[in-house]
Parts: sequence; C-alpha cells; structure tokens
Amino acid sequence: MTTKDIFNFIQISDVISTSGQPTPFEFEVIADAGFQHVINLAMHDSDNALPEEGSYVAEAGMNYFHIPVPFDAPTIDHLQLFLKQMSILEGDKIWVHCALNHRISAFMQHYQRSVMHRTDDEIIPMVSSWEPSEVWQEFIKLDLKDD
Repeated sequence: MTTKDIFNFIQISDVISTSGQPTPFEFEVIADAGFQHVINLAMHDSDNALPEEGSYVAEAGMNYFHIPVPFDAPTIDHLQLFLKQMSILEGDKIWVHCALNHRISAFMQHYQRSVMHRTDDEIIPMVSSWEPSEVWQEFIKLDLKDD
C-alpha cells in the first residue's frame, strides 16, 4: 500500500497531501512516506473518527494537530487557525485530513490561493465526488483580505 491508496487522496505539493480519514495502519504508511505532521479538521464525533487518533499518529512518529471544524458551520476563524498552523509547519511534510476530504478540499482552495499564490487554473481541484453545499460555497468565496 502507498499513500495514494488512502481514501480520497489528493497531492497538493511535494510536501502537502490530503485525504479522508486514514486508518491506524495508514498512519504508519503516511509516516513511512516521510510525513512529519498530521492535521485533522474532522469533528471527534464524525462517523469514521478514530477516538485515539492522536495516539496512532504519535506511535507512528508524527506530530498531531486537531482543528475541529463543524461540517455545517465552518468559519473564517477555523480557516485562519488552519492557515496559521500550516505557516508554522511550512517546509515540513504535512498530511491534512478530515472525514471524507471535503472540508480539506475547501480549506486547500484558500491555502493554494493565498499562500501558494496559485491561480484558479493552477489550483488542484477539490474531491470530485463532493458537491459543496451553500454553506461551503460561501466558505470557499471568503475573502481573507477583507478580514
């Protein structure tokens, strides 16, 4: 198994990859691929959440960061916290996930635009199976410059 086999895997850059919820074994695969940090945006009570996820990640030799984002209520504060955490870890290999890679897809749209300075044509697209709700469409349209 490779990281590309993890549910809804998307590679954003050489040092950033995203996915849906990894299994305990997949955290070992992620660590073996050289990733140093895992950021989880899913809620602790998501259907496929792992209650001991931080332990699995630590046992695999990586650092764990949890920024719980309610699926029906993402805010600019969540986004700013995420962008700050990504900035702190910049240059390291980071694996970012949520339950299905839907939250992450939206957050990464902002990251690619504001931090990586990618144009709309250069941005790695969201998970193709996801049709963002109105809440997420508004979140994707947030303009960080207005804050």
